Amino acid sequence: MARIHPNASSTEGSLRPEFSGGCCCGGGEPETAVLTVWGKSLLFNGNGFTVFDAKGNLVFRVDNYTSGSKGEIVLMDAAGKPLLSIRRKRLSLGDHWLIYDGEEAANPRFSARKHVNLLHSKALARVTPCRGSAKGCVAAHYEIEGSYSQRCCVVYDERRRRLAEIRRKEAVGGVAFGVDVFRLIVEPGFDASVAMAIVILLEQMFGSRGSLLKGW
Repeated sequence: MARIHPNASSTEGSLRPEFSGGCCCGGGEPETAVLTVWGKSLLFNGNGFTVFDAKGNLVFRVDNYTSGSKGEIVLMDAAGKPLLSIRRKRLSLGDHWLIYDGEEAANPRFSARKHVNLLHSKALARVTPCRGSAKGCVAAHYEIEGSYSQRCCVVYDERRRRLAEIRRKEAVGGVAFGVDVFRLIVEPGFDASVAMAIVILLEQMFGSRGSLLKGW
């Protein structure tokens, strides 16, 4: 199998927790972040995602989708610090999710809904920034279009500017990667953790493994 994570280490002390998608180095122009997403947890027999930067350093991890009775998915940095928590909104019509900072339980940062009419639109989902409460959403929003099953999706803002993209990972040495290994390309100025949260949402809405939050 082609090597996915050249610099990943099994010892947590060697992992690099710092990462800012689209950052600039040495005071230069902001750069596009190209991440490799692997649909596998670092934990043995665990479900999740492992995400590496272009140098092979671990930057994000989701070690287990089921967190006891919490019914949440937690996106962490390389050191295991919670960055965002994703929870399905109960008693709502359609596929509706809320994204919170860290492990907070109030004042969601984003509200996400699955697009219901997939036969007549390229749109997959809409993510709306929120402040104060799920009802206090501002006008700006993100649209996700494409095909998640083919790992070919684009995230646009309300002005149709491309913020992030999911692409199939190119074959290396003649070995083709499956759909569980793909690229997440994040444009400068867009939060890479939010882009990864959108990947998690798309997996929940359209992933072949189905919902990974059992009982919801």
